[in-house]
Amino acid sequence: MADFFNALEQKHIDFISAQQMFFVATAPKQGRINLSPKGLDCFRITSPTEVAYLDFVGSGNETAAHLLDDGRITVMFNSYTRNALILRIYGRGTSHAPGSARFADLMKMFDDAPGIRQIFTIAIDNLQTSCGYGVPIFETGEERQTLTKWAEKKGPKGIEDYFQEKNRVSIDGLPSVK
Repeated sequence: MADFFNALEQKHIDFISAQQMFFVATAPKQGRINLSPKGLDCFRITSPTEVAYLDFVGSGNETAAHLLDDGRITVMFNSYTRNALILRIYGRGTSHAPGSARFADLMKMFDDAPGIRQIFTIAIDNLQTSCGYGVPIFETGEERQTLTKWAEKKGPKGIEDYFQEKNRVSIDGLPSVK
């Protein structure tokens, strides 16, 4: 039931574009595996072999720490409609911080928003599609505004202070910034 591909094809791009949510999984060489749900309009396809997503300040910065330590990342999209499908992207991830040339170039693809921490790019090793027949059908509601409101209330200085306090080291003690 599973099929592997070396690059995104138009059918994959169309499927990804229709999804409102995705999941990101990373792991360090030693320590906890991290799995994070992502929403908002934060995922972009930069080429058939690279994707990018905006990352917002949050309670931890596990993905960045894991990518510095190991580099592997998996992104998974699920269909929650009657047309079942799961698409996984396997690759190597890189964090691009505000102020870097690559961040500035990638940011042209996104709308600015409060609380942006970094942009991750993923060089695709391969991708896999599978049936998704065991995934239930859901109707999507609305996007939560909580993160945006929290970041607006904190302001740039508050976000930077929060990052310094909560996001510089993973829960396993790994650095999340170079």
